[in-house]
Amino acid sequence: MKLTPGKLAGMKAVSNEHGVIAAAAMDQRGSLQKSLAKEKGSAVSDEMMEEFKILVSEVLTPHASAILLDPEWGLPASKRRAKNAGLLLAYEKTGYDKTGPGRLGDLLDHWSARRLKEAGADCVKILLYYTPFDPKDVNDKKHAWVERIGDECRANDIPYFLEFVGYEEGADEKGLEYAKKKPQIVTESMREFSKPRYGVDVLKVEVPVNMKFVEGTKSFGGTKAYTKKEAIELFHKAANVATKPFIYLSAGVSNAEFSETLELAGESGVKFNGVLCGRATWKDGIPIYAKQGAAAFRKWLETEGVKNINNVNGKLKAATSWHSIYEVEPALAHV
Repeated sequence: MKLTPGKLAGMKAVSNEHGVIAAAAMDQRGSLQKSLAKEKGSAVSDEMMEEFKILVSEVLTPHASAILLDPEWGLPASKRRAKNAGLLLAYEKTGYDKTGPGRLGDLLDHWSARRLKEAGADCVKILLYYTPFDPKDVNDKKHAWVERIGDECRANDIPYFLEFVGYEEGADEKGLEYAKKKPQIVTESMREFSKPRYGVDVLKVEVPVNMKFVEGTKSFGGTKAYTKKEAIELFHKAANVATKPFIYLSAGVSNAEFSETLELAGESGVKFNGVLCGRATWKDGIPIYAKQGAAAFRKWLETEGVKNINNVNGKLKAATSWHSIYEVEPALAHV
């Protein structure tokens, strides 16, 4: 597979010198507003949302290959990122449609792939709630939606990052029963969206296990869904179906748990191509910003936040370059 010039330029812009994506994520909107408001005990203004994102961008991007932001509150932050960091912009609205089945997403009203590119995006990111266990009609709608965005990104020659998050209506998604289904949900989603028809350039995926149920890990909570050996096999099973580069998302777990997850991925030897890590880096700073303000949050980011991102970066020694997947000669990768 070869990339077109625009897609290749976008991919290089968000990767480090080793062809690994070591990106920070700060495109949270609804969930961040709620968390800040809960800690603050009052409503959160647009200015606060923008300021929070600016601080994360200023302090963390010197340690990242890129940052993922949203065009609603994140554009001021995109202008304050480090020179070394590329920019991914989210194209979907926060949340999903609760009026019908399937957690269907929607695109931002005032944006298009063209406009995101004009706003400085090196890559476009979409979030999709997805499970292979949904009715065919629901998934058919989602497949068409993903295809449509793929065509738009092709037309604008910009890389397309698809993030899919598994779920099960009415289930406890943090519980044991869901943990047992998670490997199949992740694997089948990776298989589906690797198909050329979707035009996806990078799959942003959950790890195929819930670490709290992996016996023999530090994150283990006491109830077993898989042994460590089985977990490693599940990492392989998911990785083996992907024909596109894939990166792991942190899915809101703690920094310690995400670091251990990446260690396990490294131990398993799967060829993942990096991370897009958000809350595992800055989540614990939410109460500090809400209660003590910007200066205290900046100080926290400069110590704890930087330590968190460097923890994750340290685990990326196990990640592999996407260059070979897209037939980029290493010598040309920096041109």
